[in-house]
Amino acid sequence: MSDQTKSGKVRIDGALVTALIAAQFPQWADLTVRPIAQGGWDNRTFHLGERMIVRLPSASYYADQVAKEQQWLPILAPRLPLPIPVPLAMGAPSDDYPWPWSVYGWLEGQTASAGPITDHSQFAAALAKFLNALQRIDTTGGPPAGRHNFYRGGPLSTYDAETRQAIEVLGDRIDGEAATQVWAAALAATWTGPPVWVHGDVSAGNLLVRDGQLSAVIDFGCCCIGDPACDLAIAWTCLEGDSREAFRASLPLGPATWARGRGWTLWKALIVYAALPGANPLDAEKSQQIIDDLIAEHRRTP
Repeated sequence: MSDQTKSGKVRIDGALVTALIAAQFPQWADLTVRPIAQGGWDNRTFHLGERMIVRLPSASYYADQVAKEQQWLPILAPRLPLPIPVPLAMGAPSDDYPWPWSVYGWLEGQTASAGPITDHSQFAAALAKFLNALQRIDTTGGPPAGRHNFYRGGPLSTYDAETRQAIEVLGDRIDGEAATQVWAAALAATWTGPPVWVHGDVSAGNLLVRDGQLSAVIDFGCCCIGDPACDLAIAWTCLEGDSREAFRASLPLGPATWARGRGWTLWKALIVYAALPGANPLDAEKSQQIIDDLIAEHRRTP
């Protein structure tokens, strides 16, 4: 075991990936390894040749997702209207890298945060169609929400203390009373339906765009079976106006689920804006506007 592995700090770079491939998958040892731009927060991602990628968890609490994706993505993929990553191989821990890792086929496209979208309402409707299909897939044996996916698809109450802490930390930077009302409404809107498949992290960075259209959905590390409300956050983080309404109109979900969706979105925006531990600081700039939008929509909701 290397010194950096013993210390719990693992440097994930091209040299490490090249060594892992050479040792475990020698048939691919002659392929070029290079980092992917915007390679992810939870995982580090590298090109392997022109048609594959290598994806390595960046910390131990993301490593549980590897076996789950290996098991379930090949089952989900043929039942969905858009491509999703399909694993080609699973790598084992080594002396220099302590967790399992994956090789996937490459999916063409730019992330929705970077690529131009031709028609945002059409994009929103296509995403809703994908989520509808995902929610209809048989859940037998599927993984319930838990530590492996940070309880996405589980009860919002998991993050009650953290949400209230963020509101307190932010003080007069936000309308704390109104934010608390949005949160309370979300907690009161309890999920009573059967579990459905949930992506768990539907964000602009996990939606690929090609020729202006939604072309693929990636990063299923937070997938589970449970409450679909967490997958609605994209309505406020990426969509607005007509596109948000097109998304809402294309999903057969009731007001209570949308209230919980606002709750999931508020929780994330608050902890990012308050810079609580574990939040991605790159998203902080947009968080205040998201919080304001959620409060405004809650006030308009009957």
